[in-house]
Amino acid sequence: MHAPHSDADSVLVSSRRGLGHLTLNRPRAINALDLDMIRALHVTLDRWQRDADVDVVLLDGAGERGFCAGGDIRALHGMVTAGRVDEVHAFFREEYALDHAISTSAKPVIAIADGVCMGGGIGLAGHAAIRIVTERSRLAMPETRIGFTPDVGGSWLLARAPGRLGEYLALTGGEMDAADALYAGFADHMVPTAHLEALYEALENRADPSSPTELVLLFDESPEPSRLIEKRAWIDDAFAASDVAGIIDRLRARPEPDAVETAELLAASAPTALAVTLAAVRRARGLPSLRAALAQEYGLVLWFALTQPDLVEGIRAQVVDKDRSPRWSPERLADLPEDRVAEAFAFAPEPALW
Repeated sequence: MHAPHSDADSVLVSSRRGLGHLTLNRPRAINALDLDMIRALHVTLDRWQRDADVDVVLLDGAGERGFCAGGDIRALHGMVTAGRVDEVHAFFREEYALDHAISTSAKPVIAIADGVCMGGGIGLAGHAAIRIVTERSRLAMPETRIGFTPDVGGSWLLARAPGRLGEYLALTGGEMDAADALYAGFADHMVPTAHLEALYEALENRADPSSPTELVLLFDESPEPSRLIEKRAWIDDAFAASDVAGIIDRLRARPEPDAVETAELLAASAPTALAVTLAAVRRARGLPSLRAALAQEYGLVLWFALTQPDLVEGIRAQVVDKDRSPRWSPERLADLPEDRVAEAFAFAPEPALW
């Protein structure tokens, strides 16, 4: 492909022979998304909708470590602690609008979720028309680990995973490899990294009537079966419980070591984040569209960011001070107010999503 813009840009943009190419370009931060990147991606994607010279969009990330580690939570921490409420609104509103634009793009978006793809990265790749993972892919929605809740349309994807995998992956922040991502519905094809360059060339030089999907299938390789299949028995049993306390009780009663380990992970996690996230995934099963799920998430993330201490505390413990010792409020599930979940879903942010 011809040379993109200078390496100083956090998003590289190029187009050739009908293929528009967008590359997240903050490799030292595993391409963590900030508002400038979100705006650059959206402006270009919008322009290409009207550009007769672009008919397919390729989205990938620079560097060897991953596609996108998620939103820039250090920046979010700064916005929240400084009380820059308008910036918090803008970040989430514009991020979600971009995720929705990718999902509805008239020009099919092909996302290469190579390496790390978490949180906001799944917002970009998870709603693309063609979602590719590699043998290096590591996908997750790890928001509960910072006292937060899966967003960027993550609740929509989680709600549609087989059985109770959605609840399991949402509450634990569990990591998926390529096989897991395919099984859980977060990806469509596995293409080994050794074949990516050839795939790029094929997409650029494609001859009609080959569709992008047909070209991708030339490089697709089926991985070994997902390890999640073997875990389904205890996951489906435990995560069908009506509330988080019930899930933990069922996990502790299981004979599988993984189940007991999961119970202890949840027992140490942020009670508010777990309870709200469980409700969010289950409510998302009944929603009519990704757009509706994004609207639900928008209210929840602003409730967390603007009214709850756990998000700031979680980012502090994991990213700022890195002491890995968050003090949740409340610390114990038994102390969670009965109306806490209802309060989260009643939070009505203004302005509207878009």
